[in-house]
Amino acid sequence: MQTPIELSFKHVEPSEEIKELVYSKAEHLEKFFDGITSCHVYIRAPHKSQRTGNLYAVTIEVRVPGTELVVRHDQNDVNEHQHLAVAIRDAFSAMAIELKRWKNQIGGEVKTHDGPLQGKIAEINHDEDYGQIIATDNRLIYFHRNSVVDGDFDDLQQRDTVELVVQTGDSPIGPQASTVRPIGSMEFDPATTPSRR
Repeated sequence: MQTPIELSFKHVEPSEEIKELVYSKAEHLEKFFDGITSCHVYIRAPHKSQRTGNLYAVTIEVRVPGTELVVRHDQNDVNEHQHLAVAIRDAFSAMAIELKRWKNQIGGEVKTHDGPLQGKIAEINHDEDYGQIIATDNRLIYFHRNSVVDGDFDDLQQRDTVELVVQTGDSPIGPQASTVRPIGSMEFDPATTPSRR
C-alpha cells in the first residue's frame, strides 16, 4: 500500500484490539490486488436501539489506479453488527469481493488517476438530509447526510469545497456520492480542468 492505512472512529471508543484487527484485514486486501494506493476505514455507532444496542456502521474506501472502491455496511444491516469485530469482518469481506470484481473488469489494464474527485456544494437541504455537488468533472452529484465523513452534514454550506467518491453502478437519481469529505480548498477547478469521463 502506497500510503498508511487511515482509521477514523465516531461515537466509538477506539481500542488497540480493534485497531490491530483493521490493520490486519486491510493488509490482507493486498492479496487480492497488490496495487492499492490507499485505504480509509470509518467506524461509527450512529444509532442506538434499546432492543439491540449499538449497531456499528463500517465504511471502507480503497483507492486503486483509476478509481475508488467503497463498501458501506449501515447500522440497519444485520443484528450481528452489534459486535464491532463482526461488522469489520463483513465489511472487509465485501471489499475483497469488490477488489476481485474490479480486477476482473480491468483485465490487467490499469489507467492512471489524476487525484481524488473534488467539487463544491451546489445545493444543501439540511431539513431533508441531502445535497448536490458540482464536481470537477462537471457532473452534478447527489449526496445524503450519511455519506459525510470527517465532518458534520449540518455544518456544510453552499459553495463549501469537498472531496468525494462516487458510487459505482447506476442510481435512479443519477450519480450519487458514497463518501463526502469537507476539505479546505479545491485542488482542481472545473473551469480549467478537462473532464475525466
